[in-house]
Amino acid sequence: MAGHHILVVDDEPEIRNLVREILQDEGYEVSVAENAESAQRARRARRPDLILLDIWMPDTDGITLLKQWSEAGGLPCPVIMMSGHGTVETAVEATRLGAYDFIEKPLSLAKLLLTVERALQADKLYRENIGLRQQAQPVIEPIGKSAVMQRLRDQARRVAQHDTWMLITGEPGSGKETLARYLHANSARREGPFVEVRVGSIARENSAVELFGSEEGGKIRYGRLEQANGGTLFLDEVGDMDLQTQAQLQSALESQTFLRVGGSEPVRVDVRVVAATRYDLEEKVRTGEFRDDLYYKLNVVPLRVPPLRERAEDVPDLLNYYVNLFMNQENLPYRHFSVAAQNRLRNYSWRGNIRELKNLVQRLLILGSGEEITVEEIEAAIGSPPAQQRSTASAANVAATAAVPAALAPISFNLPLREAREEFERAYLEHQLQETGGSIGKLAKQVGMERTHLYRKLRALGIDPKQITSDK
Repeated sequence: MAGHHILVVDDEPEIRNLVREILQDEGYEVSVAENAESAQRARRARRPDLILLDIWMPDTDGITLLKQWSEAGGLPCPVIMMSGHGTVETAVEATRLGAYDFIEKPLSLAKLLLTVERALQADKLYRENIGLRQQAQPVIEPIGKSAVMQRLRDQARRVAQHDTWMLITGEPGSGKETLARYLHANSARREGPFVEVRVGSIARENSAVELFGSEEGGKIRYGRLEQANGGTLFLDEVGDMDLQTQAQLQSALESQTFLRVGGSEPVRVDVRVVAATRYDLEEKVRTGEFRDDLYYKLNVVPLRVPPLRERAEDVPDLLNYYVNLFMNQENLPYRHFSVAAQNRLRNYSWRGNIRELKNLVQRLLILGSGEEITVEEIEAAIGSPPAQQRSTASAANVAATAAVPAALAPISFNLPLREAREEFERAYLEHQLQETGGSIGKLAKQVGMERTHLYRKLRALGIDPKQITSDK
């Protein structure tokens, strides 16, 4: 509450000073003005977070002043009207012009403080939603002319018309968030907020506050669920959510009500949930890591985003899209991919999927020169040696590679750090499992991990010790 600046506009000195003292006692910073002219000066000197505006003043009345502010680009902040001679018509007109509320004189100090607090809370939530909208990338449809992408877009458009919960599966970087935004943009909730929750990046001890908000010492923090009211809540990597938060989320979404952390009054929400995961949630249900009721609620209409290697014919369209994107957004120079370069990338494995392709395009535009991106430049960027070097190296390294499992193929440097680390850990543990003959006890000693933690790590990485040893 401290730090909020309130402007009190009233021609009666006793009321001005009384309201100022009361608000200052509550921790607000307060400025005062005795008429419309001084109110205009005060606004120019410092932007208020809230204005208490008297209706009857000697120079310009409050309704006229409110109208001027409203017509000059919108109200600067919440405005609460005050009057000892108000009528229903006056209150209706003030509300029509954008006033947050209307309170009568003589002032009830308890009502005044409550109205001020609620106005500031409502304005905070509004600005948070605006900020989230500004951070959002432009909504595009999933790119690609392949049959699988045409079918996916058609399914998404049809599903968007129904308010069912959604589960999107796919590998990291494959475009799950893009599909979620496409669903929202084609739904009846398109005018509402699209609020994203990156579940894996929330510390477990903060997950409830992040999702449901909190009430402490009279201060309210709005959680992501409340910010998404009337719109779509996108749960990215929902498989990383801990069981306690899963239970709270299931209850909240089932009843459309929840309690903020530390709160006592239920809050009603109306949201559509779109969740995404790279995991096999059905397997997580079997191992007790994911609640079955939440899984079946989310899995009403599942959509799978294919990895880029399964739709290689879409690579040229994606390359062109990101070239144009970086030209427009970052003023990078235009460059085009030669036919040979496009063919090379169509046959590339794309372990990081679209995210890896996007990073590659950006790097080539920043570091490269010349209008054409050649296949030699591609080979250098993705870390592949020229053909004549590959043939020589392969002969020299036969003995070494024979001892290394396929899982230890070079990890792409185009992946984000977290995903690159997961790829390395997966390859490392699969190799060590083969070396120890599938013994978890030996593996724990070999890698220096406590056995319980090791089991969790193997499950998180999707490693089945039995499968690894059977493939040996």
